[in-house]
Amino acid sequence: MKNTMIDYEGVRERFSRYIAIDTRANPQNSQVTPSSPGQLDLARLLYQELQDIGLEAYLDEEHAYVYGHLAGNKADLPTIGFLAHIDTAPDMSGVTTEPQIFTYEGGDIRLNDEFSIEVDSFPFLNDLIGEEIITSDGTALLGADNKAGIVAIMEAVSYLIAHPEIERGDIAVAFTPDEEIGHGASLLDLERFGADFAYTMDGGPIGDFNYETFNAASAKITIQGRNVHPGTAKHTMIHATLIGMELQSLLPVGERPEWTDGHDGFYLLTEFNGTVEEAHLEYIIRDHDKALFLQKKELLADIVDFLNKKYGQRLSLEIEDSYYNMLDVIQDSTHVIDLARAAMKDLEIEIEESPIRGGTDGAQLTYRGLPCPNIFVGGYNYHGRYELVLTRGMALATSVIVKIAELNAAQ
Repeated sequence: MKNTMIDYEGVRERFSRYIAIDTRANPQNSQVTPSSPGQLDLARLLYQELQDIGLEAYLDEEHAYVYGHLAGNKADLPTIGFLAHIDTAPDMSGVTTEPQIFTYEGGDIRLNDEFSIEVDSFPFLNDLIGEEIITSDGTALLGADNKAGIVAIMEAVSYLIAHPEIERGDIAVAFTPDEEIGHGASLLDLERFGADFAYTMDGGPIGDFNYETFNAASAKITIQGRNVHPGTAKHTMIHATLIGMELQSLLPVGERPEWTDGHDGFYLLTEFNGTVEEAHLEYIIRDHDKALFLQKKELLADIVDFLNKKYGQRLSLEIEDSYYNMLDVIQDSTHVIDLARAAMKDLEIEIEESPIRGGTDGAQLTYRGLPCPNIFVGGYNYHGRYELVLTRGMALATSVIVKIAELNAAQ
C-alpha cells in the first residue's frame, strides 16, 4: 500500500478538536433538527473553518446543516460531493477531551481501571499491530463515527487548495445532523449542495466500501393492560408488560442482531418499559432483501393482531419506514462506484466491498436522486466505549477524496 501524502499531525489535531464537542443525538427530541444543541456548536465551527480554508460556505442556523463549495480549476466536469454527519450515537456520552493516542504493540488495550478492548473479544486487533490508534478513556464513545469522516473531508479540501497543480472539477461538501436517529439527509438542500453524485465518508476499516444498505423501519407498540389489586386479580388483571414479553418471545430468536451477519436481517428491541397498566416497546427492523423486509413487517403486524384477539384489542402498532437499500437504485450509476474503486486501487488500498449492516445518509440521498455510496474512515467498534480509529485510516480516507477528484478530472 502506498503511503498517504497527508500529514498525520494535522489529522490528530483536527480530530481531537472535533471529538471534544458534545454532539450526541437525542432520540427523545427527534421532532426537532438538530436534536441536541451541541450539533449546532460543531456546525458553526465547521462553517467558520470552511471559510478560513477558502471555500464558499453556508450554514443553516435553524437545522445545523453546513454546506461548502470548492471551485474547480478544470471546466466541464461533474461536481463531486462528500458528506459526513456531525452527530454521535445516542448510546452513551460522546465527549472525549483527552483521547489516548499510541502505537499499538499488541495485547488488550486498557481504557481505564474498569474497561479494556480485549483481543479475545475483538480479534481484529491482531491485524493492527504497529498502527497508531486513537481511543477514548472508556468513559465515553470516541466519536470517530462520524467525526473521522469530517476530518477526512476537511483535510482533503485543505490539501486541494494547497496543491492547485492537481486538476479537479468543483467539489461540494456537506455536514449533516442527526444521522444516528435517521434524520441526517431529510432536510439536506440538494440544490444548495449542488453535487452530481456524492460519497458519504462514514465507513469502517481501511478499504471498506459500501453501496448496499439495509431496508429499514422502526416500530412502536403500546399495550394497554388492566391493573387491579393483586389480592382480587384472578381472571381480572391483564398485565401489559407480560404481554410485551410474550410478543418478544413470538419473534424468531435467530433473527436478532447477535445471531446475524452478512445479508441477514433482524429485529432489534431498542426500548421496553412498562407496568401492569401500560407497556411500550420500540423495535428497529432491518433486511437487505426488499421481500424479506416486507415479510418482517408483516410478521410483527400478525403477532400484534394475534395478541389483540387473545387479549381483547389492547395493542396498537405504528411502523414507519426509515430508508431503503441503495443498491436498488445505485446499480444504475456504476460510474460512481467505479471511480471510487479506481481511486483506492491507485492508492494500493485493498478494497473490501460489503453490505452495510446499518445505514448512512447516502441511502436516503440515493433515493432522492443523488447516487451516494459509502467510503471507509478507518474506525472500528462504533457506538460504544470500545470504539477506536486509526490515524492512518483517516489520512488514507483523505487521500481517497483527493484521488477521486484527480481521477474525475483525468477521465
